[in-house]
Amino acid sequence: MSRRSPRSRALLRAGAFAVAGFVPMLVLAWFVRSSTAVQDADQAVVDAATAVTLDHPWLQDFFVVWSAVTQPGWVVLAGALLALWMWRRRGYPGRALWAVGTLLVSWGLANLAKLAVGRVRPEIDEVILSAPGLSFPSGHATSSTTAAVTLTLLVWPVLGRTGRVVVPLAATTFALITAADRIFLGVHFPSDVVGGILLGVTISGASYLGYRGWSPTTRTTDAEHR
Repeated sequence: MSRRSPRSRALLRAGAFAVAGFVPMLVLAWFVRSSTAVQDADQAVVDAATAVTLDHPWLQDFFVVWSAVTQPGWVVLAGALLALWMWRRRGYPGRALWAVGTLLVSWGLANLAKLAVGRVRPEIDEVILSAPGLSFPSGHATSSTTAAVTLTLLVWPVLGRTGRVVVPLAATTFALITAADRIFLGVHFPSDVVGGILLGVTISGASYLGYRGWSPTTRTTDAEHR
């Protein structure tokens, strides 16, 4: 029996990672569609969170601005600019193209998932921010999580010891604030945000394993430049 190549083994790991991430998301999607208990708990959290936001105008202003600057389109654009810098200034074209492709695929899959689940957004007494479209998963949470993981991996080869601590912490904080923003503005349920985080981690993780499996090299071999 022939042995699998290192590339095949790496791609199998990527596939396994994707399955491991998508299964809990599918289970969660089923619960948000069919479980009254989950729906009631979601609504209770949104009601409590929006009450806090309405009681603190400065917090409301912060979250509204944060929501605007973390629109998925802006996140993809910022990631593309960072990828361009990694390509032109640091000599990582393959890694740059992988990162942009991952961000775009994540954006597209989040929108497809919304259509598939078809969950409406929360209903609150006093609207803080109008948000069109469907609710599960949160597009903001998906894109910010994908960006946090993907862009950290993108710049990892050029980071020093301090950067390899600061950048992941900053990226995680960015994703968590974006996730909280959706709930405190009353435009997403907590389960929408959890679904977005799961989707973002799954896409970026599986994509990176696949990328490394397809091109399992280090920069010193110049394969990153091809």
